[in-house]
Amino acid sequence: MAMLGASGDEQGTGPTVRRMILGTQLRRLRERAGLGRTEAGDSIRASDSKISRLELGRVGFKERDVTDLLTLYGVNDAEEREQLLRLAKQTNLPGWWHGYSDLMPKWFEDFVGLEEAANRIRTYELQFVPGLLQTEDYARALASHGDPKMVTDAVERRVALRMRRQKLLVGPAAPRLWAVIDESVLHRPIGGAKVLKAQIDQLLELTALSHIALQVVPYSVSGYHAEGAFTLLSFAEPEVPNIAYIEHLSGALYLEKLDEIETYSRALDQLAVVGETPDRTRQLLAKRRAEI
Repeated sequence: MAMLGASGDEQGTGPTVRRMILGTQLRRLRERAGLGRTEAGDSIRASDSKISRLELGRVGFKERDVTDLLTLYGVNDAEEREQLLRLAKQTNLPGWWHGYSDLMPKWFEDFVGLEEAANRIRTYELQFVPGLLQTEDYARALASHGDPKMVTDAVERRVALRMRRQKLLVGPAAPRLWAVIDESVLHRPIGGAKVLKAQIDQLLELTALSHIALQVVPYSVSGYHAEGAFTLLSFAEPEVPNIAYIEHLSGALYLEKLDEIETYSRALDQLAVVGETPDRTRQLLAKRRAEI
């Protein structure tokens, strides 16, 4: 869709996006050489579908395979080869989220990697406060299905994962976050009144930051512009396409075709028009907080 340290995310470009960058560069080199995926696959003893997955950044890279492909594509410049082979090594470095991989299905692990590298995150939520804006207690209530007796070690680690994800919003390289939520989110007592009140306090605190904006879609116009929650991710790297992420109970969809991205971008634009402005939203938050 940078020479990094061992953690793999020193400059915010984790292994997920590195794979997409390298895959795109290899695709361009293959096309420049006038070769098809089948010919490329034959050179590394793989199928054309494997080449497709490599070029989309869906799988990791073996240095030997990249070496063979570069030779096939006529890349003979030592410096260019070294740069691409170094990038291939970095695609296999674990991101910080690797320590939580036992808790995450692969489709969500990919999202965490993409989210970490995005320079702009736009999201729409109908039921809950977006994960990047949740308090620890709110996240714990969600992870335990509202039952304190279900707060296990695994639940606590899920909460820790969510809190760790939020660190990307801090610092000079923080992405711009624009969140749109349905008004019902402010009335759904996740974790009880005390937890909801503290959550609204956090929303007021976070939306005072210049790179975070929140809009509330009032009940009166709710439900007309999007059928479900989704997130749009944009990246500084020109090689990485915008991605729409739509999660469901058993997996997630990653959309990157221009017409698909346009559909979701238009939906967010419409939600922004019918939603309360960020300033008016802060007033609504303060009003709702006083009611709890």
